[in-house]
Amino acid sequence: MCPLGWLGVATLCLGTLWAVPAKERRKVEKPKADLTLYENLDLDNYDLSLDNYGDILDLSNYEELYDYGDLVPKIEVGTLAPRPKEPKTLPELGETTVGTPKLQPPSGADPVPSAPIPGQALPCCLLCLCLGSSVYCDDAGLERIPALPPHTQYLYARFNRIGAVRDRDFAGLEQLKHIDLSSNSIRRVDDDAFRMLPGLRELLLPENLLGALPELPRSLERLDVRRNRIPSAGLRPEAFRDLKQLQFLHLSDNQLDFIPVPLPESLRSLHLQNNNIRTMHEDTFCDSQDQGQIRRALEDIRLDGNPINLSLFPNAFFCLPRLPTGRFS
Repeated sequence: MCPLGWLGVATLCLGTLWAVPAKERRKVEKPKADLTLYENLDLDNYDLSLDNYGDILDLSNYEELYDYGDLVPKIEVGTLAPRPKEPKTLPELGETTVGTPKLQPPSGADPVPSAPIPGQALPCCLLCLCLGSSVYCDDAGLERIPALPPHTQYLYARFNRIGAVRDRDFAGLEQLKHIDLSSNSIRRVDDDAFRMLPGLRELLLPENLLGALPELPRSLERLDVRRNRIPSAGLRPEAFRDLKQLQFLHLSDNQLDFIPVPLPESLRSLHLQNNNIRTMHEDTFCDSQDQGQIRRALEDIRLDGNPINLSLFPNAFFCLPRLPTGRFS
């Protein structure tokens, strides 16, 4: 064949090759070149690092090799989220739902009464704070003791203007254990105001205007009437003899002329300071006929602030574990 014929055939072949799109050529040729690279590379003996990472993996045409096409979701700007469905409303009273019979009250039946308000049954709790069995009426501007719930055990009514305690104030409160009426203006207490309380253990009446003490319940363990105006004539004869459980008797800052005797054996603390006591009997604390008597419980006796010379009564303290606190000369 003549040279011109071979030249025409070569030109035709080259024209056909260049007619193939470049994108198709890359799809065919690129994987072959990459495969040759991985076949010729010894990965077991090659140290992969950030510096040679690009030599091993050619990512320049990564997007051309993998065309995601329509897999990427389309986002329309300015669209709103779908409006949520409105919740189903509950049927009104008196309405019925499908399959549910309507309930009607029996004919002639009275309407169901509403639950009572606690304040209506417990008037004091409108002015005071009621917590369980305790009633707190401190600084509430009270001029008398309010009606208390029947289960009251602890009453705190300090810093008020209460002027008197009447017989009916604590009627029926058999569970009452503690009464604190400190810092009021109490001048009078009826005789039976506290006597009918079988469980009363603590009675606190300091800083009032009392001139006499009423009859006290035998269950009493603590009596505090400091800073009142009680003279010796304001105490009943042998007022504390039958109080077999009395442990704390505080009568300081009053107008007593003598130590109230007899004192119960259960007594642990006796405060009589700042009165007008000038003398005492040898049997006030101990039995002078029983030299072996030991009164171990009575460890706290306060007689300071009285015009009494305790050194004049050396035999009055032999049964006590400690001497009274006061002036000895």
